[in-house]
Amino acid sequence: MSDFNQEVKDLAADWEKIKESLDLPKKRKRLAVLSGESAKEDFWDDQETARGTMQELGDLKKELEEAEVLGEELDALVSLAKEGSGSGLERDLKKLHASVNKLKISSFLSGPYDHKNAIVSIHAGQGGVEAMDWAGMLYRMYLRYCEKCGWRVETINTSQGEEAGIKSVTFKVNGTYAYGYLKGEGGTHRLVRQSPFNADKLRQTSFALVEVLPELAEVDLPDIKIIPDELEWQFFRASSQGGQNVQKVSSAVRLTHKPTAIVVTAQTERYQEQNRKYALDLLRAKLWVKRQEELDKQKSGLKGTYVPASWGTQIRSYVLHPYKMVKDLRTKVETSDAEAVLDGELDKFVQALVVGD
Repeated sequence: MSDFNQEVKDLAADWEKIKESLDLPKKRKRLAVLSGESAKEDFWDDQETARGTMQELGDLKKELEEAEVLGEELDALVSLAKEGSGSGLERDLKKLHASVNKLKISSFLSGPYDHKNAIVSIHAGQGGVEAMDWAGMLYRMYLRYCEKCGWRVETINTSQGEEAGIKSVTFKVNGTYAYGYLKGEGGTHRLVRQSPFNADKLRQTSFALVEVLPELAEVDLPDIKIIPDELEWQFFRASSQGGQNVQKVSSAVRLTHKPTAIVVTAQTERYQEQNRKYALDLLRAKLWVKRQEELDKQKSGLKGTYVPASWGTQIRSYVLHPYKMVKDLRTKVETSDAEAVLDGELDKFVQALVVGD
């Protein structure tokens, strides 16, 4: 019983530190400001800004409610422990541990865009059908992880492989701190396994690139201007699944930003206007990344042509043969339960990166 009391006491002490890091009073003030803005008559005149405000409002409400409920439940458990009535409450303590840990992770996500939605792209590396199958496996892994987190996924663009898997896919993850949690997944992922596409079952190494960007509105980046005259739009019939309407009309879009030669594509929505919006959001995020890379280059005194760093960065290795092991090369976190990881059990890898930041 004394061990239980001490564990409750330690958890309560951790919670006090986490509350300070979360700065809940500041978030309550922000909630009041956003609530006032949403009540204005002209609030929905600018729909893009309004949607962003409503999402931030909802995220703040959810976080504050979770913190309030957690505090009340922890206070009740502390009282019971003091009275010596903690018998049979180990399950409640375990549940509170998980809730405290979740908010602890959130307290580390203090980047300016960590609370934003995420735009994730997966690209098959060299290796033909093997690499495309690996990209498809990663796509499934992230879909499962997002489902476990309670996040909603919208696919923006998919290029299917000829025989199996995918050449590339881009999807948006809608959820509180989605970008903060997923940004560490950006980089090259390596798979080692017996090839299912080779009659001799030879050992094969495949690579895929994961790119993670925050979903940014125009109001988030006032210094980055997207000028209509610098855009080249192309419209075509979507090749991905999406119903008869998608196949019959030119609803898919390809957008080229002439000054930077950045090209983005969106094709999974039924209507061209929605695909245009996705393309602009994706372009805005890529321009932000390019700006950040250029600033980093200036700070370090480097010169030369801009090259996305993630292509040359191998971050995690997934070995399925001759043994099973998934290992993150940055945090050294590893597990032999490779099947669980590929089924979306990414918490230990993601949390190690977040806390390590």
